[in-house]
Amino acid sequence: MRPLLIAEACNPEWTSIPLEGWSHARAIQSLTGGLIVTQIRNREAVLRAGLIEGLDFTAIDSEAVAARAYKLASFLRGGEGKGWTTATFMSGLVYPTFEKLVWKVFGERIAAKEFDVVHRVTPTSPTVAGPLAARCKSVGVPMVIGPLNGGLPWPAGFDAERRQEREWLSYVRGAYRMMPRFAAMRRDAAAIICGSVHAYRQEPAEVREKCFYIAENGIDPVRFRLFRQRDARRPIRAVFVGRLVPYKGADMLLEAAAPLIRAGELTIELIGDGPMKDQLREMIERENIASGVSLIGWIDHRELNSRLAEADVLAFPSIREFGGAVVLEAMACGVVPIVVNYGGPGELATERTGYLIPLGNRSEIVAQLRDVLAKLATNPAEIDAKSPLARWRAMEEFTWDHKAKQVMRVYEWVCRPGTGKPEFYMPAAGEREAKQK
Repeated sequence: MRPLLIAEACNPEWTSIPLEGWSHARAIQSLTGGLIVTQIRNREAVLRAGLIEGLDFTAIDSEAVAARAYKLASFLRGGEGKGWTTATFMSGLVYPTFEKLVWKVFGERIAAKEFDVVHRVTPTSPTVAGPLAARCKSVGVPMVIGPLNGGLPWPAGFDAERRQEREWLSYVRGAYRMMPRFAAMRRDAAAIICGSVHAYRQEPAEVREKCFYIAENGIDPVRFRLFRQRDARRPIRAVFVGRLVPYKGADMLLEAAAPLIRAGELTIELIGDGPMKDQLREMIERENIASGVSLIGWIDHRELNSRLAEADVLAFPSIREFGGAVVLEAMACGVVPIVVNYGGPGELATERTGYLIPLGNRSEIVAQLRDVLAKLATNPAEIDAKSPLARWRAMEEFTWDHKAKQVMRVYEWVCRPGTGKPEFYMPAAGEREAKQK
C-alpha cells in the first residue's frame, strides 16, 4: 500500500505542527514507502534530514500567495505568538491554492492509481478545507484527512486571557462551518482522523461513521533517550515548558508555588519565552522567590530531553491546550505531569501517570495546583511511583510508529471494502470536557 502524504507543514528542524507533520509523515513513510508532499519553505530542512527529492518527497512552491498571507496575518495578529485564530484563518484562505498545485503536479499519477490512498496529514485545523478530496473521489482514490484538532472552547472565567491573546475571531469561530468547502471535504473524504475527543465530537453527525480517534501528538524515542533516574526529594524539581502567554498559566504556577518555594520545598524552571516574560520576572521579585525560580528562555528542542530528565514533575496548568505535546515529552522522560483536565493534556495523562486538576476558575486552579505540589513535597515517593508508569505510557502508546500502525488500519478500511472498521480507545476525559462545556 503506497500513500501520497500531503504535509504542507513538515519540518524536522522546527517545533509544533511542522515537527508533528514531519514525524507523523515519516513514520507512515517508513511502513509504506509513501511519497511526502510539502511546501517549498521546508525543502532545505528535509534535504538536510537525508530525504531524496523526487524519490522521498516533493516540494510545492505556493509562495506567491502563502508569503503574502503570512505577512498580512503577522500584521493582523498584533504581536508574535498572539492571535492564532487569525493566523489559522488567513492560512485557511490560501491553503486551497496549495492543494490545487498538488493536483496539478500529481493529478495524473493519482488518477493512474499510482497511489492507493491520499492522506492530508497537515494542516491539522478542522477549519481549513481544500478541493483535493473531491478530486481524489472523482478518480476513485480514497482520501484520508487528519489528525484534525483545534477549536477547544475558551473556559468560563478566562475571558481576560482570551482578549490578551487577541483571539477576537474565536468569538465567531463556529462560522467556519458555513464555508463552502467545509461540508464538501468531509463528504468526499473516505476517512477523518480526529486528534482529540473534542475534535471527534465536533464533526457533523452525518460523517461520524467514518471518523476515528487517534491522539494528535506522538513521541520519537530517538529524541527522548534520556529519562529521569533520580529519587525525588525536597526541594521537588518542577519544570514548565511552553510559550509565556496568558492561557499557558505560568503565572498561575508561580502563584500556587510561591509559599513552597520560599519554604525551600520546591524549585521551578520556566523553559520558554513570550510576551509575559517581564510580567513573570516582576512577579518573581514581588513574591521573593527568585532563589527558587529559573527563567531559562527558549532552548533548542534537541536540548529539551536533557532538561526534562533532571526534573521531577511537569507543572503545566494550561487552560486551553488542543494537543499537549509537551505532556507526552515529559512523560517519555519519566517526568510526572500535573495538568488541567481539559483538552489534550487531560487525554494524555491519567491518574496513574500524573495529576489531573479539575477545570475551574483561576483561584480554584491555583488552589488545587498548590495542594498537589504541597502533597508531593510532603511525600516525594509518589513521584517515583508514577514516573516509570508515565514513561511506559508515552513510549508504548504514543510513539509515532504506534500511531502509524493505527493509521495503516484506517488505510486498510478505506482501501479494501469489507474490512471491519477499526476501533481505537477514546479516553473518558472527553466526558469531563463535555460536562464542563
